[in-house]
Amino acid sequence: MAIDTIFALSSGAPPAAIAVVRISGPAAANALVALAGRLPHPRRASLAVLTDPQSGELLDHTLVLWLPGPATATGEDSVELHLHGGRAVVAAVEAALARIPDLRRAEPGEFTRRAFANGRIDLAEAEGLADLLSAETELQRRAAQAMASGVLSRAVNDWRTSLLSLSAQLEAALDFSDEDDVGDGIGALPEGFAAGCTALASEIGAWLSRPRAEPLREGFRVVLAGPPNAGKSTLFNALVEAEAAITAPQAGTTRDVLTRSVALDGVPFTFADTAGLRDDGAGEIERIGIARALAEAASADLVLWLGPEGEGPQGAPLWEIEAQADRDDTSAKSAPVCRVSALTGQGLAALRNALVAHARSALPKPGEAALNTRQHRLLSDVAAAVLLAPDERDPLLAAEQLRLARRALDALVGRTGTEDMLDALFGRFCIGK
Repeated sequence: MAIDTIFALSSGAPPAAIAVVRISGPAAANALVALAGRLPHPRRASLAVLTDPQSGELLDHTLVLWLPGPATATGEDSVELHLHGGRAVVAAVEAALARIPDLRRAEPGEFTRRAFANGRIDLAEAEGLADLLSAETELQRRAAQAMASGVLSRAVNDWRTSLLSLSAQLEAALDFSDEDDVGDGIGALPEGFAAGCTALASEIGAWLSRPRAEPLREGFRVVLAGPPNAGKSTLFNALVEAEAAITAPQAGTTRDVLTRSVALDGVPFTFADTAGLRDDGAGEIERIGIARALAEAASADLVLWLGPEGEGPQGAPLWEIEAQADRDDTSAKSAPVCRVSALTGQGLAALRNALVAHARSALPKPGEAALNTRQHRLLSDVAAAVLLAPDERDPLLAAEQLRLARRALDALVGRTGTEDMLDALFGRFCIGK
């Protein structure tokens, strides 16, 4: 099956000082010759005059790079056109490229998907790159950079080598069980096999115990909960520094979950304002909001409870907050984490600092790679299989456990996988990446 040659704008949207158009595929060299009239020296920036192959019209005076594969970002022959960054210039060059035979516009993430397909990056690195492109805080950037640079991939290669070594011990036990130097018989596992499995599972367990990637990517999720008129919406607005939630003295003003994502001292947060929790007097719509509030609190990374002490929802870490501290009628809590007044600003700085410190302890450390849900599930399967292997009395069954572990490792870095999963991942990328 013939491979298409693709092109796309790979820099920011024009206007800009420079606009980089990438071309990748077997017809990349022909496309450059069609536009510039020649093929420059490989991997050397060259000044070129680009003209429309059909009309001969001048398109741009620009720098071009000819990058023959496979030592390129995509593993294919590639070209970069460093154009003047006006909208009209980019549009004219893209239109000319579209008229060249065997060229087409790239789909979102198609350049990176070709890099994956051609072995330039693995799936874990591609996931890290996707997170890097969407990173908005320094913590997100550094964690994504670690994953994109192959920290997990290198660990996976080491674990796979260890698995192969353990498998080789079992093969020796199976093939030469009658020789004294490789085991005590077909029913015995090799000496040191159990210790090797335990050591490998311990290494993997250290990764599994790390904070996960989702709270870092989506923001540490803080839910404000309490009865009606407890000051949730007012505190929510103060924390996100915007009049995002409607505040009013009437009970039931907030009827749905309202979320805002912000960064505090470089730490990503998602704050959620919820409907007031009460048993009596709620209408049908408000009851739906209360059910959603309870569900939101159950899945939160942290609940700020503004209601009576000790009556907060169960199922998630909870801080007792004494809100509306400026009011005389506020019932004092015996040991609140913070006493605040969103109206006067009392205690707000202390609450923000406490939230930042708590989130930092729960999120990956700066520059530390973090596992997402898919990676954590597969690595858990690896650890479980490795721990089960020494419990098998038959080397054949132990070898099967190690085979399952290797298969899960292969899936983690994309040596095996499904097209649906790959479509979902690379669909996160922009066109031109």
